[in-house]
Amino acid sequence: MPNVQVIPELAYDDVGEASDWLCDAFGFTERIRIGAHRAQLVFGEGAVIAIERAEDDASTSSVLVRVEDADSHHERAASHGARIVRPPTDYPYGERQYTAEDLGGHRWTFSQSIADIDPRSWGATRINLG
Repeated sequence: MPNVQVIPELAYDDVGEASDWLCDAFGFTERIRIGAHRAQLVFGEGAVIAIERAEDDASTSSVLVRVEDADSHHERAASHGARIVRPPTDYPYGERQYTAEDLGGHRWTFSQSIADIDPRSWGATRINLG
């Protein structure tokens, strides 16, 4: 099995407020914050990502899965009837990602690391890698 991670993404109206609350209430540590729209929090070996809720999206969560090859994974998912919400796309933070819905309507984002990019170069405002 390739080295993969499964990371829940939880949508909030105010990512900063949610991140601060999750740290204070549940003991998470903010690993990185990107502007006002995204924060990765860690708890032991686990992680969760707080994302800004999109105005046109009623969902409150999705799951981020790290994969070794986003394109072949996308082809596999599509061939099995997954509804592709966003096709494989390269992002400035060094990830190639696509989003799909499963047969229950749950959203999954599959992400391949394609480059090691300094988070400050794509908008990180807080970094705690220690």
